[in-house]
Amino acid sequence: MINIFHRSFHIIASKICISLWVLVIILSCSEEKKISHLDPINWEKKYTALPSNDSLIKGSSYLSIYSSIYDGTEKTLHHLTATASMRNVSNTDSIYILKADYYNTQGDLIRTYFNKPIFLKPLETIEIVIDQDDEYGGTGANFVFDWAVQSNNHEPIFEAVMISTTGQQGISFTTRGIKL
Repeated sequence: MINIFHRSFHIIASKICISLWVLVIILSCSEEKKISHLDPINWEKKYTALPSNDSLIKGSSYLSIYSSIYDGTEKTLHHLTATASMRNVSNTDSIYILKADYYNTQGDLIRTYFNKPIFLKPLETIEIVIDQDDEYGGTGANFVFDWAVQSNNHEPIFEAVMISTTGQQGISFTTRGIKL
């Protein structure tokens, strides 16, 4: 009787142990996916103080972003990867981006990527990537960028490229910012 009990206990314990090992293997294989908005580039390398003279012209620009578009009907969404580019078109002077705010379709602030001045060297471009899995923005997402340039300098250009591929089908398009 004790032998039967011992054998049954051993079988149950073995099944529990195997189940736990399978669970550990499954959990260790499923890596948490990082979304770019949670792991942005290190802006600290770009932080700077604005020049002390008041010769800077400040402005704001609006850039539309489509993190989702309608597909077939307004009940079906197709999610896109969006790249927002901030471009310094001057070949001689640095420019300053003071803030980058990302808003959703309803106009609610989703996140601020930086709110300290960063600099872009002559002809430099930096990007913010909105991952395809980041559905917070929706069909009417947008950025508002605050910037500053020397009085004799070109204003920055803000552009976005949205892209997605499914199987052998691909979709891509661009938008361009406007000065507010």
